[in-house]
Amino acid sequence: MNVEYTGRQYEIIPAIRKQVETGLTKIKKILGDKFDTKVILAVEKHRHKAEITVSPRKGPIVGLAQAGDMLSAVNEALEHLEKQTVKYKTRWRTKKRQPRKGWDGEGKEVARQAAVGTTGTIAVPIVARKFLQVSRTTEAHLVRSTESVALRPLTLEEAIKEAQFRDRDVFVFRDPEGSVMVLHRTREGKMELIEAP
Repeated sequence: MNVEYTGRQYEIIPAIRKQVETGLTKIKKILGDKFDTKVILAVEKHRHKAEITVSPRKGPIVGLAQAGDMLSAVNEALEHLEKQTVKYKTRWRTKKRQPRKGWDGEGKEVARQAAVGTTGTIAVPIVARKFLQVSRTTEAHLVRSTESVALRPLTLEEAIKEAQFRDRDVFVFRDPEGSVMVLHRTREGKMELIEAP
């Protein structure tokens, strides 16, 4: 752990260094030993400001404070920095993914051996799968649209051109004989014709 001190209109005394380093031991317990620290101590008029920046691998964490004397400003900045590091560490832990059961680390299904028969000497490899529970459907989100419905009878070619012009995946129209037709664009980009009874 490297600590870089900067004093602006302030000379850094050994008592302040000792206070900062004892406060950083708590942060070292939370984050580990792989971070750099920058400490900026400044005096402006009658305000003493302390800024302590810790740089772990996922971005900097900053503790800021100002007080009437430098020792209390450093203590407040260390307390603020400690709260920020705890929040950083818990956020990092919750984002970590846990391995799924029944799968190996490379995303392949694990084959399990099961004994078949009365003797138990014949083993047949089977693949055990656990299907996810089907989630309950929520209320359908309905949007009424008149853009995907043709108001006049169209031929198939006209309907395809109209669907492409309106940039719709589903287009409903009537053919010249009066039967209802639905044009549907698949994920591959092909147009599919569905005849309604």
